[in-house]
Amino acid sequence: MRGAVGAAGAATVTAYIAKGAQYRREARQTFRLSDPPAPGSPAYARLVESWCGGPLRPGNRVEVLRNGAEIFPSMLQAIASASRAIDFSTYIFWKGETATTFGEALMERARAGVEVNVLVDGWGSAPMDRALVTRMEQAGVNFVWFRTPHWYTTDKLNNRTHRRIMVVDGTLGFTGGMGVADEWSGDAEGPQNWRETHLRIEGPAVRDLLGAFADNWVEETGRVLSVAHLPEIPELDDGVEVQVSKSSAGQGRAAAEALFFAAIAGARERLWFTTAYFSPRQALVDELVAAAVRGVDLRIVVNGPHIDKQVVRRAGHRSYTPLLEAGVRLFEYQRTMMHAKVVVADDGWANVGTANFDNRSLALQNEMNCSVLDSAVVAELEKDFLDDFDASEEIDLDRWRRRPLRSRAYELVGEAVRHSL
Repeated sequence: MRGAVGAAGAATVTAYIAKGAQYRREARQTFRLSDPPAPGSPAYARLVESWCGGPLRPGNRVEVLRNGAEIFPSMLQAIASASRAIDFSTYIFWKGETATTFGEALMERARAGVEVNVLVDGWGSAPMDRALVTRMEQAGVNFVWFRTPHWYTTDKLNNRTHRRIMVVDGTLGFTGGMGVADEWSGDAEGPQNWRETHLRIEGPAVRDLLGAFADNWVEETGRVLSVAHLPEIPELDDGVEVQVSKSSAGQGRAAAEALFFAAIAGARERLWFTTAYFSPRQALVDELVAAAVRGVDLRIVVNGPHIDKQVVRRAGHRSYTPLLEAGVRLFEYQRTMMHAKVVVADDGWANVGTANFDNRSLALQNEMNCSVLDSAVVAELEKDFLDDFDASEEIDLDRWRRRPLRSRAYELVGEAVRHSL
């Protein structure tokens, strides 16, 4: 056994080095997109559907939820309302009061006869309370770990499911960046309460959220969801258009990167990003630079001192100089950990999802992105952006050029491991 573990360890290190070399070779490889359509246009929706696999669905009602103060009550109310089925998937389900509250709510519905399926990532949710898992299983919850790390599955260790999905009775869905942990409680009022954006969705697009859940569920269980999870979903008269894109964990460029690339290439007037982890490969940096040079109002909100992974922040700093020189405005959020993943392009297109602007989200993990074509949703997210700008420190190019040598050295360390971040 010891020899097998040692061999697996050696294989992991060799694979890690090889992936690093591959990343550096491919860092400047880019998509070729002639006459890119504007985000929000019918041509853009068709491009995304053909490229990323998600159809544009009309007739949806979308509510933007800001921070745990809004997200948790809405999700718990939805769980309590379930009469047939709950399908719940998350990357993070940690220990604490929030985890217990969600666990109890799911158990109550399972005891009431609702089919409750819960899938959590085996790496991201490793700290989860195993006693809570046992209680959930005893209550009738169908609990599944996604790709639990083992020495004999090193080939899949880096490919996780980062999706956050909850679908209730097949007709009400939630997605965004929220994790089941105390860090998401509150209203981003301080370092202990993270900043987040989530969506509550009713309408035909919920079927696509369910499809992303089923994708991982079938892989781990071999079970296909029954028709109880798949009711007819009528279009809502006052609904808006929604397009769901899912990317699958692999070793190359994924649909999430294609979606972002298309938005950057097609933006005409404005492109505002919020991301927890900003460490794009060079090809995406070049595309951002090109957008700024052609006059797009390009602003990016990233984490400041409260980030939970400083090495990712340092790696992202390698991109600051060319972006700032091109006119991109960079903001580092100061209030707490910024965990939201939001994009607004021009006046009628917005995307909220699970994908960050780093290699891990754009090449290695299962992700979910939900694009909304609605000026009211864009306006609401714009207000959130303006608040986040006010709570951030804008990076000045001249001051950035004078940063100390120690900071530059940290950036080099981050650069060396960027392919796995």
